[in-house]
Amino acid sequence: MSEIMLETKNLGISFGGLKAVDNVNISVKKGQLYGLIGPNGAGKTTLFNLLTGVYKPTSGSFYLDGEELTEKSQEQINHKGIARTFQNIRLFNNMSVIRNVMVGLHNQPEFKCNPFVSMFRLPGHFSSEKKMREKAKELLRIFDLEEERNNLACNLPYGKQRKLEIARALATNPKLLLLDEPAAGMNPNETAELMDIIRFVREKFDMTILLIEHDMKLVAGICEEVTVLNFGTELASGETSEVLNNPKVITAYLGDDEE
Repeated sequence: MSEIMLETKNLGISFGGLKAVDNVNISVKKGQLYGLIGPNGAGKTTLFNLLTGVYKPTSGSFYLDGEELTEKSQEQINHKGIARTFQNIRLFNNMSVIRNVMVGLHNQPEFKCNPFVSMFRLPGHFSSEKKMREKAKELLRIFDLEEERNNLACNLPYGKQRKLEIARALATNPKLLLLDEPAAGMNPNETAELMDIIRFVREKFDMTILLIEHDMKLVAGICEEVTVLNFGTELASGETSEVLNNPKVITAYLGDDEE
C-alpha cells in the first residue's frame, strides 16, 4: 500500500486563456500535516476545488491513497475519503449544531436507513437516528461543542462555527481533510486553540491534513512541509522552515503586501 495519501501530477486548470493552476505537483504523506500557502489569488482555493471535484482539471491528474480520482464527481470524491472546510464558513445556519454534524454522517454506510423505514417511522429509523445522534455528540465533545448541540448553528460565535465546520467534515470519515484558511477571522487565543485542535484531530483520527493558511505563525507551528503557489504555479516546496526562509517566497509575499 502506498505511503503517499495525496499526489498531484502536473495538475492544472485554465479558464479561457488564463491558467489559474498550472503543472502543480504535490505529494502528501499519510498522517502528514501539509501546508499550501501563497499570496492572494495564487490559486490555492482553486486547487482545493480541483481536489474535491468542484472543477474538472484541464491537465494532469490526482490520486488519493494510490487511486486516481481526477474524473470523479464531488460526491464520489467525498465517498472515497476527501472532506473539506471552506474559506467562507458554509453551515446549515437554521439547523441545530448536532443536525449539522448528522448531515455528514449520512455519508457512512452504517448510518444509512431504508427510505421506506424512515417514511413510516419503523423501529429501524429510530435505532439509526439514535446511533447517529450518539456519534455526532462524540464528535461535538472533541470540539467542546456538546453543550451547544441543540442551538442553531447561526447563533454560535465565529470561532465555534469554524470548529463545527471541521466536526461536520470529520463526520464523513475522510482519509484526507482539506482546511481552507481555518484561522481566518480568529483572534490569537482562538488561533492557538485551533492549532491544538488540528494536532489533536491528526493524532486521534490518524488523519492526513492539507491546509491553506495566511497565518504564518500557524503554518510554522504545525506544518511539516509546505508548497508555495504564486500565480498558479509552484514557487517552492519542502520542509517548512526552509521554504519560509526562501528569498523567492519572502519576495512573493512582500510583493503581495505592496499591491
